[in-house]
Amino acid sequence: MSNSATRRGGGLGAYWELGKPRLSALAVFAVVAGAYMAWPSRQLNPHPPLDLLLTTTLGTFLAAAGANALNMHRERELDVLMHRTKGRPLPTGRLRPGQVLGFGLLAAVLGVLLVLFGAAPLQPDGSRQLGALNWVAAGLCAAIVASYVLVYTPMKVRTPLNTLVGAIPGALPPVVGHAAVMGYLCLPQLVLFAILFCWQIPHFLAIAWRYRDDYARAGMRMLPVVDPTGHRTGIAMVLYVAGLGIASALPLVLHMAGERYAVLALFLNLLFFVPTVVAALTRQDRAMRLTFLASIVYLPLLFLAMVWDRR
Repeated sequence: MSNSATRRGGGLGAYWELGKPRLSALAVFAVVAGAYMAWPSRQLNPHPPLDLLLTTTLGTFLAAAGANALNMHRERELDVLMHRTKGRPLPTGRLRPGQVLGFGLLAAVLGVLLVLFGAAPLQPDGSRQLGALNWVAAGLCAAIVASYVLVYTPMKVRTPLNTLVGAIPGALPPVVGHAAVMGYLCLPQLVLFAILFCWQIPHFLAIAWRYRDDYARAGMRMLPVVDPTGHRTGIAMVLYVAGLGIASALPLVLHMAGERYAVLALFLNLLFFVPTVVAALTRQDRAMRLTFLASIVYLPLLFLAMVWDRR
């Protein structure tokens, strides 16, 4: 392979890294789950239309990728200071700041427009008016980008409350999927938001505790950085995993899902709650890693159970 081809392939790989594909893939999964929870399960076709799923998931993926790229652009001087981020495209010089900024803006705008024009919602009679604009889903998609880049990113160097603010854009993807089908805001979307919001706090704090020295080196005021004993970090983890248990019970209470979901949700909550409490009490890196792994298992299985037993 020629050197020019190698450089070109490396450039494409660098752009792919900008979008944090693993994080964006989680957003796509949540969008699909949200769309299924909005689609009537007793329809002749129990699956949402493929065109709606494709446009909404691709649009949200692009918007999330754009937000991640813009975040890297704003934090390029801080990423050099942290071991976990110094290998990103900007610190390594594989991409220039202008390229990252352009990619982030283009991906974010294309993503929002794709949801706006491609996610035709259900009509009151159960039909879909193809070509109808979905302002609600597109607005939520734009809110992911705006809140992540303009609010969460600058807060990271100012206050440990940044984690709570950052959980807002992270909790919106299933709401986008639900709104793509419905075309308006409703209570089930708040339930999906609450589940993902509460899940993110112990998930992220387990990561932040293990990399607290890295965050401190870059001047980022994550809770584990300003809480050297880990006492407040542990309390926050337990409180939000308990809140997650309550939020995950709401689909049964509101008749969004049935008893089979409730049984599986109870099991999954125990699976997540126990290692979180152990991590909160011991504050050992191994326990934090186990909490992180439990969180990765918990979320997709909970959404799958909800979709499987949806009402």
